[in-house]
Amino acid sequence: MEKKEERQEVSAGMKVCRVIGVVLVLAASFTASAQEYLRGDVNNDGHVDVCDVTCLISYILTDSWPDEQIVPDNHEYVDLGLPSGTLWATCNLGASSPEEFGDYFAWGETDSKDEYTYENYKWWYFDGDGYRYISKYNNNSYFGPVDGKTELELEDDAAYVNWGTSWRMPSYDQVAELVNICSWQWTQRNGVIGHLLTGPNGNTMFLPAAGYCDGSSPEYVGTYGNFWSRALYSSLPDRAFALYLDSQYWDSEDMSRCVGHVIRAVRSSQSR
Repeated sequence: MEKKEERQEVSAGMKVCRVIGVVLVLAASFTASAQEYLRGDVNNDGHVDVCDVTCLISYILTDSWPDEQIVPDNHEYVDLGLPSGTLWATCNLGASSPEEFGDYFAWGETDSKDEYTYENYKWWYFDGDGYRYISKYNNNSYFGPVDGKTELELEDDAAYVNWGTSWRMPSYDQVAELVNICSWQWTQRNGVIGHLLTGPNGNTMFLPAAGYCDGSSPEYVGTYGNFWSRALYSSLPDRAFALYLDSQYWDSEDMSRCVGHVIRAVRSSQSR
């Protein structure tokens, strides 16, 4: 009995030593040069931070990765030759081809739903007099307690949650780069209306005009499309930025957060 307890103590001690060793190695990675910072990127999200330490500690102690690491990453992407190196997914979340619309999401929600309304939006609440307030991502006291968050956190990023740690909803700058660097052509592809984008390197990406979902069914399909970014519209925090497109115009526009729009995800060129 005593020998069994001694073996257990030794095993536990070894695990602790392994954890300490891992932390020291990752700490060294944090101070590496910018060209080498991905050396400690254990969870493959393009950054070296405390999340990598957490993943390794969990693996060492339990012999399994955290749940979010189990999401399969089998989604295709295209390199448009953009200066930032950003890689764009070839289809929307919930779609299996570039022409499919995929799922619609309210901003900051990670699941699609049957109806998109003010009342069922995750981050809004109403007081006894019917006034609407914001419970998260708010920088204006008129809308309730201010948290100063202007970009979606990972747990509220539909691309990260549904597609895995290499994927994100695009930032405002990534959308702006797409608008300003690529050439845009309003066209049809397999009977679906949308824009064909051509990057500096000649590679292309198709964005369908999926309209939006305000209520229970999509509207203005084939007329225009809105693709959520992860950026809050700071001037009015009940709105967020989306890539808007129609036959004559394409740019970042602010949209009501509770409305359902499609999502085209991005990943870093340095992600494996």
